[in-house]
Amino acid sequence: MRFVAESVIRTTPERLFAFHELPDALRRLTPPWERVRVIETPSSLRVGARAVVEIRVTPLIWIRSESVHTVYEPPHLFVDEMVRGPFRWWRHRHEIAPDAGGARLSDVVDFAPPFALASRWVVLRRLRKLFAYRHEVTRAFFIHPALRSDS
Repeated sequence: MRFVAESVIRTTPERLFAFHELPDALRRLTPPWERVRVIETPSSLRVGARAVVEIRVTPLIWIRSESVHTVYEPPHLFVDEMVRGPFRWWRHRHEIAPDAGGARLSDVVDFAPPFALASRWVVLRRLRKLFAYRHEVTRAFFIHPALRSDS
């Protein structure tokens, strides 16, 4: 399956890419309602960098997910792929392109859900909510100077 989220962010592709390279980018982009424990943040977006998180799926069950960065082409593209986790496979392309309004951010996620059709609807609904939040946080970073204090 494929999920795509796109937004135009009022900044340059270079600055938008740099936002994703902030040491706390993963924390910033994790919605407060998601029950996620960050175990290891990636040291960079470069090929080979890893992120490890635990995701709560029920009150007593946490699933460990590990992703590795497989493509690094600043300021236009980086890719991470799940090597361990709840999905049969997961590949997330972060594409950044120039746009008349600034920079176009496209999150393209190709994945195979862990179960059959019923989980597809649940996963797509969660992805829409997750990426709406992530794009709003990213947009706000470039609008509100106080959010850039550690960039």
